[in-house]
Parts: sequence; structure tokens; C-alpha cells
Amino acid sequence: MDKDNQHDHPIELGEIIKALFSDGLIKSTDLDRLILKTRSQERFKFHPLVVIANQNLQCAKPPHKQLTLETLTVWLAKWSNLPYERIDPLKIDAASATSVMSYAYAERNKVLPLAVNKDEVIVATAEPYVTHWQHEIAHILNKKITRVIANPIDISRYLVEFYSVSKSVLGATNDSKKTTPNEITNLEQMLELGKKGQLDANDQHVISIVDWLLQFAFEQRASDIHIEPRREQGNIRFRIDGVLHLVYQMPTPVMAAVVSRIKILGRMDLAEKRRPLDGRLKTKNQDGSEIELRLATLPTAFGEKLVMRIFDPEILVKNFNDLGLIDDDLDSWESIIKQTNGIILVTGPTGSGKTTTLYSTLKHISSPDLNICTVEDPIEMVEPEFNQMQVQSNIDLNFSDGIRALLRQDPDIIMVGEIRDQETAEMAIQAALTGHLVLSTLHTNDATSTLTRLLDIGIQPYLISSTLLGILAQRLIRTLCPHCKTEAPLDQELWGTLRQQWDIATPETTSIANGCLECRNTGYSGRVGIYEILPMTPALRKLIQSHCDIEKIRHQALLDGMQPLRISGLKKVLAGQSTLEEVFRVSPPFKSE
Repeated sequence: MDKDNQHDHPIELGEIIKALFSDGLIKSTDLDRLILKTRSQERFKFHPLVVIANQNLQCAKPPHKQLTLETLTVWLAKWSNLPYERIDPLKIDAASATSVMSYAYAERNKVLPLAVNKDEVIVATAEPYVTHWQHEIAHILNKKITRVIANPIDISRYLVEFYSVSKSVLGATNDSKKTTPNEITNLEQMLELGKKGQLDANDQHVISIVDWLLQFAFEQRASDIHIEPRREQGNIRFRIDGVLHLVYQMPTPVMAAVVSRIKILGRMDLAEKRRPLDGRLKTKNQDGSEIELRLATLPTAFGEKLVMRIFDPEILVKNFNDLGLIDDDLDSWESIIKQTNGIILVTGPTGSGKTTTLYSTLKHISSPDLNICTVEDPIEMVEPEFNQMQVQSNIDLNFSDGIRALLRQDPDIIMVGEIRDQETAEMAIQAALTGHLVLSTLHTNDATSTLTRLLDIGIQPYLISSTLLGILAQRLIRTLCPHCKTEAPLDQELWGTLRQQWDIATPETTSIANGCLECRNTGYSGRVGIYEILPMTPALRKLIQSHCDIEKIRHQALLDGMQPLRISGLKKVLAGQSTLEEVFRVSPPFKSE
């Protein structure tokens, strides 16, 4: 830009159009259409970059990609010689960022504080030549102000969002100081009596915080929300792709009110803070689709910890290819679930995707002529095609009692949420012996160790041999971000032992995770399953004895075609979906390694 034009002013649409044309990003045929926009009122309502992005123009330079708002923002940063910043809401400490300036001041100048450091404040703007506020804030804070260029829509959106939640937290904090304390909910609260009080869970500020928290979690693809009280400042963390991210910190009294609000929504006992409680609630995301949340509280030293597990129907029920079941694994699993009676077990640790696999399998085999009944603790997702019953420990309705009741409901298929003890296992086997197909889960490290676990809990070998159809062990591995994954030379050392023991093609290169703005510099986005499927063959059934040798069972399973979890993961690596490091991190080594 000319020096004469670099005075303090908002950028004009015509100014941007000329610069884009000068840089060769727009064609001359598009120039006239854009110039007409400068004469309309549209330029007064939206930022110039938004107006241009809405025209869906193709870049004049190869490879002629669409001029999206983000592409134009990157160009604006280069054009104005300022750093570009993609706003990641999970990386922003909203409480400290919003303390830099008032909402009215930030909104008037169309800026958003992103980070507050010891000697520097980083502020996002989409107006590179509006600088008067920079000098004012620098003088007030006595800190260096670093301006970065960011997407104008993101600035407007998060400006409202962050200031709104900070205002709600501040308002709730002030309200808590006005109330009278009526009970001790914190092991150390006796030191604070007279300073803090109980905040009403129906306070409007608290309601706003809860609404923001749930919507924010849905937007960020969180699978779990952790609300963790601490001595002074409680933490809110989201689990995204299996990794926890700190999202917000707020005063402990406000956090206690937030937990109480959620307990009310989940129809949980608000007065009971000494025992762990379970609940559930249903809400809607921004596009109107229903989402269920499972709630669980835990009494801790500083108050109630609450974890909300999010069950999005689109995520919980998938087709087998989306789950990661492909090729031989898919054929093997489909042959097992086609049986009409017997037991099928899905195993793995907590958070390995067992529930998704069970629901997806039931959905796959369901039909109008089948009576599918489930007994769960709790019901993970309400599915209209199933008859679902929840375990109620307070009235002595456990899994075994539930199975016993379901057997009198003329079921074709029974799904048992989890086999936890001998009585439940025996009832599941009884259901299989009487001609029903039973699906359930068990917590074991791999498929073959499931057989010894059943023996350890007291199931007779002949019952296992006659009823068990197959076992599926699984894990979830993170998949590579499509925006930043690249090819790199293969790490021959990692592949060494595997190449010797398994007939695996060794590629010259493999995909690696680099990290970018889209994946928050993790290199990964989303997860997919890896599987170890053990069909029960005649040879395996003969080996199931009271004191069976697990190594012999594992050896026979491999001879019968079972591929370990790690091999399933390596197939995902060969397909460019994940990395060797991720597979080795998640999957247990098989004994022959």
C-alpha cells in the first residue's frame, strides 16, 4: 500500500479489490462484478473480505482454488505485513483475555485479545490500518501490543462468546459473595467461612455458563466434559480425539453452582454431595439434532467433580467401514454376527469404542421381524428400534436380574451392557443356550485373554466352548489430519521385527503428522478403530479347559487366521490413515514380538 494511504482508516472494499487484482488473485472478468459491490449497501454491513468471499470466486493463480474467507485472510496478513493467526478457542484463556479491555471498546474497534503474557498482549484484528487503539491500550497496560490478522467472522463470533461467558462468570462470582453460606461442601472450606456462599443454580449467569459450555463442547467435537473443582480455581477440560484440553478456569463457588445446575437438568439428587451419582440429559446442538449426555459425579476434596460423556447419534451409530472394519476383519465380523444363537463379546479398555461397535452392530442386524432387547448401566443412547432397560442398583435390579427378566420377553437378540461377575456371565450363557443371540462387553487387553477371564470368574469350560461364537478386541487410534499430513521415509527400525514375523509389504515412505491450525498442531484429527477378531474354531474349542495354556490358545488363534491389534493398526498406516507411533502407543505388543 502507498505510504500516503497508511493513515488510520478501515480498509475499503474497493481498496481490497484493487490490491487483489494487482496481486493477480482475481480475474479481470470478475473485476467489474466486484466493483458493482462497492456501490451497494452490502459494503457497510460486512467486512470487505466477507463480501468478496461470498462471491465464491476462483483464484486467478494456479491451482485456481476458491478464494475462501480464510484464504483471503492469509492474503491480507501478507499484504499488510502482519502475522496471520487462526483463532483456536481452546488455546485462549478467556478470563485473562477479556480483562485487557471492555467489550464495548473491543467491539467498537473490532479487535479480540488472544493472549496476555508478562510483557506482551496479542490482539487479533481484521483492520490492519486501524491502529489508534493499539497505542491507547499499550499506554494503559504498559505492555507491548502485538497485532495479528485473523478471520473477521471469527473475531466477531468469539468477541461475543468470550465476553459473554466472562461476564456470566464475573456476575456469578459477585452473586456468590452476596449469599450466606449454608453448608460445607469442601474439605478445606472451614478456612473460608464468612467469605464465600452458596450460589443459586438457577441464577441467570449460571444458566448462561452451562448453555455456553455445552454448545462449545459440541462445536469442538468433544467426547467428554470434565468439571474439576480445585481450591480456588476449578478447571473445565474437554476430551477431544482421546486427549484432554484445558478450556476454562473459574472460581470454585461458580463451578459448584454450574455442577448443581447440570445435576438439576439431569434429574439428580441436588442435596446429595457425599456419594457418586449418575444421571443423563438430552439437548440439541446448533443444527437442531438431539444429543444425549451421560452424567457422573464424584465427591472430591474441593467439591463435586462432574464428567459428562457426550453421545452424538451420528457418532455412536456408524457403518462398519466408518468404524474401521475393513477387508478380512469385516468379513470375519459379519460371519460371526449372522449366527442366530450364542455369545459374542466385544472387549477393550474404557473409551476404546466398545459401545459404538455394539450399537452399530445391533443397528446393522436389526429388522422389523426381530425383538432386540438391551440391559445397560446406564442406557448409553435411546434407540427407538430397541427395547432398552436400565440397571437400577438402588432397587436391586442388576444385570443378571435384567437378563432373567428379558428372557420372559420373547427376545431374539439380547445386548448386555457389561459382564462384570459370575452371575451375569452365567445368565448370559443361559440365554445363549436357550436359543438367543447375546452381545456383551468385557474388559480385557486382547481377544485371547478373554477366554481366561471367563474361566477366572467361574464359568465352566464346556459352557464357554458350546456358546461362545467370537470375540472382538479393539482400540481407537487417532487419524492423520488431512490438511497437513505428508510423506516421509519409513522408519525401518520400527518395522524390523514385524517384517520378519508377518507377511507385510514394506513401503518406501509412510505418512507422518506435521501439525497445522486445523488440528491444533497435533497432526491428528478424528479417530478410527483397530480390531483383533477371534472366531471360535473347532481347534480352539478343544483347547478351552480348566487350566488351559493361554500361549497355546494364542498360537492356535494365529494359525486360524486371527491378526493381532497391532497388525490391524499397521494396515491403517499402510493406508495413510495413521502413524506407526500412534499404533505402537495404543496397541499392546503381541507375545511373539
